[in-house]
Amino acid sequence: MDLEAKKKVLRSFTYGLYILTAREGEDYAAGTVNWVTQASFTPPLIALGVKRDSRLHELIQRTGKLALLTLAQDQKQIAQDFFKPTVREGSTLNGHPFEPSPTFGLPLLTELPYWLEAEVRHIYEGGDHSVVVAEVVEAGVRQEAKPLIMWDTGWFYGG
Repeated sequence: MDLEAKKKVLRSFTYGLYILTAREGEDYAAGTVNWVTQASFTPPLIALGVKRDSRLHELIQRTGKLALLTLAQDQKQIAQDFFKPTVREGSTLNGHPFEPSPTFGLPLLTELPYWLEAEVRHIYEGGDHSVVVAEVVEAGVRQEAKPLIMWDTGWFYGG
């Protein structure tokens, strides 16, 4: 296989940028992710790639619950803030305010326009990321906004 061609093709896929959160008791994890897609209308399923050696993966695997928030086009800095390990100080994660989600009490960053809560249905482990398939159980819109996409940032994660 032409490795450079493979990298370019995989990077040409359209990737949004999201903040994924999980929680177990007082243990919180949050990180920027981009391998996300809707997988079914009925039931409403999403599929996402989660790095297997991450704290997020560990908490999602243990609790079976996650929250996913869409970053707005002008929120590149927030995406960067969640490239590093999660630090909770009061009601902030990595310096950004959050509130508990209505169903599972997961952290929802209040600055982000769209959010959902989901319950894991399957985790497929393979390679350095697992594919997590989860059923959406609640969703909310704080404001209408154009989503941040990888192409607009100049970053690359894939290939």
